[in-house]
Amino acid sequence: MIKCVAIDDEPIVLSIIQEYCKKYGDVELRCFSSPVAGMEYIREKRPDIVFLDIEMNSHNGLTLAKELPEGTCLIFTTAYSQYAVDGFNVDAVDFLHKPIFYPRFERALEKARLWLGRVDARPVRQTITLKVEHKNVVVDLDDVTYIEAMDNYVKVFRRGLPMVLSQITMKEMEVMLPDSRFIRVHRSYIVSLNAIDKFSNRKIFLYNIDRVIPVGRKYIDSFNSLYSIFRGEEK
Repeated sequence: MIKCVAIDDEPIVLSIIQEYCKKYGDVELRCFSSPVAGMEYIREKRPDIVFLDIEMNSHNGLTLAKELPEGTCLIFTTAYSQYAVDGFNVDAVDFLHKPIFYPRFERALEKARLWLGRVDARPVRQTITLKVEHKNVVVDLDDVTYIEAMDNYVKVFRRGLPMVLSQITMKEMEVMLPDSRFIRVHRSYIVSLNAIDKFSNRKIFLYNIDRVIPVGRKYIDSFNSLYSIFRGEEK
């Protein structure tokens, strides 16, 4: 069992981290909205992993990070991407940009497990098999950033790998993909939640990709409901 602590002055963020830890399994989590109480608990109990917000009303997470016990695995959580370099300068294992999506959270925990030496018994990577001309191509879902429709084909874009062109409809493609990791946002686009950097209710920006993905009118409500969950708003 991996022992974790989350410190954040936003209750909705703490509830999301708690939900994600339950989904991941093999994690014991304590949440604190008070940085003082959280740090006292950390010094006493010495957890394996600490999820730490950077900009809180009363404290700065970068300062608190320097007070963590030696050997603590640190994962920063913040809405401000400009802190990424500062985070890694205090030896953070990962940096989760809010709103935090589960696939990205899962990847951060996997990195933390490697850092801690806990690499046993995790699920295998998810893949799908697509027909490309006269052969089958296995696509690792961790690599997929977004999918674009093109007539009777789909183009599957992968980070650092060639695009895959397969003769399949978007509806068929949507059925193949786990809805916990991908979302249809337009009649011509499906995006990986893991690849989203930031978004409004009509545009999606992906990590290190010079492409703005539109949110279609038909998909605004479903996408906004997802947006509301991670912003703590009412539908």
